[in-house]
Formats: sequence, structure tokens, C-alpha cells
Amino acid sequence: MAKIVIVGAGSHIFAKDFITDVLFHPELRNSTITLMDIAQEPLDLITAFAKKMVTQHGFKTKIESTTNRREALEGADYVLCTIRAGGARPSEIDRAITKKHGVQWDDTMGVAGVFYGLRNMQVVLDICHDMEKYCPDAWFINYANPNAMNSWAANTYSHIKSIGLCPNSESGARRLARDAGVPFEETAWFCAGINHFSWYLEFKWHGEDAYPRLREKYKGDVFSWSDSALKNVDLVEVEMFKRFGYFTNGGAGHISFFLPYFMSKPEIMKKYRRTWYDADGAAKQRVVEDKIFTQQIYGDYKFPINDENRWSVFAANAIHSMETGTARRINCNVKNTGIITNLPEGCCVEVPCLVDKEGVHPCYVGDLPPQCAAPIRLSVNVQELAVQGTVEKNKNKIFQAIMLDPLTGAILSIDEIQDLVEELFQANKEYLKGFK
Repeated sequence: MAKIVIVGAGSHIFAKDFITDVLFHPELRNSTITLMDIAQEPLDLITAFAKKMVTQHGFKTKIESTTNRREALEGADYVLCTIRAGGARPSEIDRAITKKHGVQWDDTMGVAGVFYGLRNMQVVLDICHDMEKYCPDAWFINYANPNAMNSWAANTYSHIKSIGLCPNSESGARRLARDAGVPFEETAWFCAGINHFSWYLEFKWHGEDAYPRLREKYKGDVFSWSDSALKNVDLVEVEMFKRFGYFTNGGAGHISFFLPYFMSKPEIMKKYRRTWYDADGAAKQRVVEDKIFTQQIYGDYKFPINDENRWSVFAANAIHSMETGTARRINCNVKNTGIITNLPEGCCVEVPCLVDKEGVHPCYVGDLPPQCAAPIRLSVNVQELAVQGTVEKNKNKIFQAIMLDPLTGAILSIDEIQDLVEELFQANKEYLKGFK
């Protein structure tokens, strides 16, 4: 019987989906699911949900909850990380400060992504070091952003077995299938790079290259299409395809933050239909979702068991594969040990991996096409300095990381970047103690 721990379980929507995904597998229903969060109220809510699910469906799953991380980790087999260090408030502050300086906010890359990583990486490493004491053979499965930086830190500064997971590779492949006009279930694809910036090196339908279908769909001037024709088109992704020859998995706007081409000026943002992040709208949506979720838990609603969740299903499937030996290919964030040969050794790469009872086995990629590897290296430089700066508590390395960020450098001068970094450090002093 596996012990599965969720650290950061107070993130209701994600934890709810993950618990559902675990219970979808009959072989995992005798597991122990331990829910851990430092905030009691959201922890109580997700615990009530988990217990209701188990009772409603007559499962024997054991549900535990605690605010004590070390107690939760004792004897764990799998530790799922969904933390947001400091909660939503520091991210809201980061967002306001970066917007004042004319730089967009993102939780993966750029100046805000680095500071989000500074807060989260410290906790990720604390979790991993606790695991070394209390569950040294367990798998650490990271979902927290910035995934590449968190996973890089765990891979480099801990002995724990770890992977990072993200749904973007499959989500992007579903969009490609839609655009190619073929059923997703009949496609095969091979996607490799770094988190939120991987390339579909192959996309096939019934064994045949499906890229010609996509070239046909997007031939000519896409920007001249009508608004109705552009309704489901990501113009940034299409531009990347036309310029570099491959689609990326950086949907939901992520790819815009890795490069200087799409967010540096208002007129460019308008051209590519990029907008400033609607923080107020997102906060209001979370309030609505939490209210509905609470009513469902304490009402007569019966929660279904299905595999329709797109965010967390990969973690549940990975655990199922390692527990049962059912082999699956899942895109994972892992340490680059000669997997992608023209990206730096030791960085964090997102590549297809075979997952089975023996663990996680990354697939060899070799060289990415040179035009695909080059822009990724720009981001790897930022990630490397951010990880080192976090571990060493070195403010200068954090400044250097952000100075090398392509989008930030396209908007601000060196002195302006220095001012922005200092302001963010001051605003985050509660969470970033000891930096010099």
C-alpha cells in the first residue's frame, strides 16, 4: 500500500483533481493519501472533500491530514509538491511592481518568474532535505512553478529521486490535433526542450507526418484572417512555427515571456493579441470556484470518479505505473545527463520518459535543431543563475539572471533592471532573508 503525500494540499482545485485521479485507478484505492498544508482552513476543506469521496464510493483509501510536514513525510512513497510559498499575496505584490516598471508578470520565466522561484525553491529544498531523513527512497514529484528552476534545484542540491510534471506537452498536442483536423487519440508526438518551451519535433497521424496539414492550415498571412477565424488561434505559436519550423508547447501565453518579440511594446502586444494578466479577474474566479467547491462538499453533491482532469493526471499515472509496472510514456522535467546534447549538461530538460515499476527512464533526444536549441539556451542561462543565486543567497546572481532575461532586457536598461530588482527584494524581505 503506497503512501502518497500532497504538500501544499490547500490548493483546492489541483488537490481535488489529483485525489480524483488517484482514486480513478483501482490499484491505488488502498493507498494512504496524506494532505499537508501550513494553513489549517484550506487543509480542513480539502480533507473533507477527500473523506467524502472515499465514503461516497466505498473505497478503503486512508485519508490523513496535518500541518506538520515532517509528520506527513514519515514513510512516504511519493511526495507531490504544489506549494506557493507565502500564498497569493507576494505574487500580487510582484505583479504590481513589475507592471509599474512596464514588465509583464509570469510564474515561469522573466523577472517575476525568478522571484517566484526564489520563494519556492527555498521551500522545495527544505522538503527534499526532510525527505532525505524521513522517506529517503520516495519520489519527489514537483508541480509548483517555476517548474524548471524548482526541479533543477531538487536535482542538483538533493539526493532524492525527483521529476517535474506539467500538462502543457499533452495540451499543446491536443491543440495541434484540433488544428490538423485529426482525432488526438490517433496521433503520436515527440516533444522536447524545457518546461513551457519545448518543441514538437514530431507530430504524426496514423504514422504519417502531420506537419504538412498544419503548414497548409497556416499558409499565407494569418494576421489577415477574420476575428471569427482567429478565435482559437494562438498567434504567437503560429509565428514561432512559421519562423522556426516547429510548434512549441508554450501555450496559454507562456512562450511570450521567454522571448523579446511579443510583449515589449503595446502595439506588438496588440498584434499578437497578448494582454496584461488580469489579476483581479483571476482572484474573483478563485473565490467563485472555492464557494462552489465548499457547497458541493457540505451538500448532497456526489463527486464523480473520472480521468478527465488535465492538470494532475500525469502524476497519478506516473504513480500507477511505478506501483503496477504498467509502462507509460510521460513528458517529465529531469536532469540533462546527455539527453539533449546541445543543451547544457545538468540543466533541467522536459523530455519524453518511460515510466514503469523501475522508475523514470528519460528518452534520448540528441541535438535539437539549432534554431530550436538557441533560444532555449537563453532561458537556461537565466534559470542557472537564479538557482545558484537562491542556494547561495546571492543578490548579484539574481540581478545577473534577470539582466540576461530576453524580455526584460528588451524593455529596461541595466540601471532600470537594477532598480526593479532592488524594489522586489525589498518587497519580498519577509521571504528572502539572508540574501547579500
